[in-house]
Amino acid sequence: MKRLHTQTQILLNLSVPELAARYAETRCDGVGLMRAEFLALSVGVHPQKLIADGGAEKFVGFFAENLAKVAQAFFPRPVVYRTLDLKSNEYAGLEGGGDYEQPEANPMLGFRGCSRYMEDTESFRLELRAVKRVIDSGLSNVKLMLPFVRFPRELEFCHTVVGEEGLLDSPGFQLWMMAEVPSNILAIDEFLPHVSGVSIGSNDLTQLILGIDRDSQQLANQSDMRDPAVLAGIERVAKACRARGLPVSICGDAPSRHPELIEQLIMFGLSSISVPADAFEATCQVVEEVEQRLGLAGRKAPAAT
Repeated sequence: MKRLHTQTQILLNLSVPELAARYAETRCDGVGLMRAEFLALSVGVHPQKLIADGGAEKFVGFFAENLAKVAQAFFPRPVVYRTLDLKSNEYAGLEGGGDYEQPEANPMLGFRGCSRYMEDTESFRLELRAVKRVIDSGLSNVKLMLPFVRFPRELEFCHTVVGEEGLLDSPGFQLWMMAEVPSNILAIDEFLPHVSGVSIGSNDLTQLILGIDRDSQQLANQSDMRDPAVLAGIERVAKACRARGLPVSICGDAPSRHPELIEQLIMFGLSSISVPADAFEATCQVVEEVEQRLGLAGRKAPAAT
């Protein structure tokens, strides 16, 4: 299959493992965001209830089987698996969820991401064991990414747990983080020592920098990821990653919804762009045109390889 020859890697966002074989037929550079939420909803049971009922292996086996399906389809191209980022109201909807979740007025800014991993470490470990099982089977193209990291101390804690589960000993293993919280922007140099790469989540980053609920109908026309404040945050992360020789990607909606931003993202130094499959070919065309114009075609930047 003909591969891309752009400096900027063009990756795919993926939620449903059954689509992996079809998407793998494209000339993409891999999967920049494999969401775990679909898998948790498919299991249908709150992870803590599974653990309490002796069903931890069911969780690990199901996640490992589906992650392996994606990794095998794309091998040896990278698959960046993002650990679960369901919100408390979504967890509450799972079987047994009412016994483990507290109501939150604003789940979007509540008990999610790495904050949850620190409180419910056993459920987090189930995901890590699934990832380890897949890597140990020979699918070394799987990378791990942590969502919604508010504080460096959370990242340091999760890094320790990842190490305890043996993943850091796997040859070529990479631990990534999402940059989607303003603290990630302002204190980026405190986060980077713990990771191998960064992927910018432009959806959450936009709502948190602008202070606009991304689901608000009244303010929808003002929530714009092209806002100079949002772009300044992206540029700051990219600059910090480049200074350390780390890859930096973007997996939010910005490039697919606003392809005119792609040139700016490339000039910021992003090493990859991850988009939905239906935006892939259009993104390829824009990236190829921009790199030709900038004289960048034919060279590769650091990436999740």
